[in-house]
This record gives sequence, structure tokens and C-alpha cells, in this order.
Amino acid sequence: MSANSFSGQSAVSITPSDASGVALTRGVYIGGAGNLRVDMADGTTVTFSGLAAGVVHPLAVKRVYATSTTATGIIGVY
Repeated sequence: MSANSFSGQSAVSITPSDASGVALTRGVYIGGAGNLRVDMADGTTVTFSGLAAGVVHPLAVKRVYATSTTATGIIGVY
């Protein structure tokens, strides 16, 4: 497999929302440390506590909730 099969090809800023989802991500960049409440690719809702800033976390998510999300500068990597 090529390196590109695992790397991001594009990115978009994510505004957390309890009402709407996002296109399924390959990763999530966090600009400001905090908690991230998401719907995972399989539909599981989970809150990741204390995610580090400046890191692309390898999470396949389809929603980032406003409620319980304290992380900032969230970018979906595709």
C-alpha cells in the first residue's frame, strides 16, 4: 500500500453541532486541548477526555457534538 492510503488528502474546519454531522473523517486535528464528544463511524457516541492540542488524532467520526466538547480549533482530516 502507498503511504497515501493512510494520510489525509484534505481537511476542513469542524463546528461542533448537536444537530448535524460531518463527512466521515480519517482523523481529527485538535488545535486547543480539551474534551471531544463524537459519534464514531460505527455509531457509538463517546467522549474523549483531555485530548492533546496540536495532534491529528486517528478517529473516524461522523459527528462532533457541541455538548460536552471543550476542545477548540477542530479540523476534520479526510
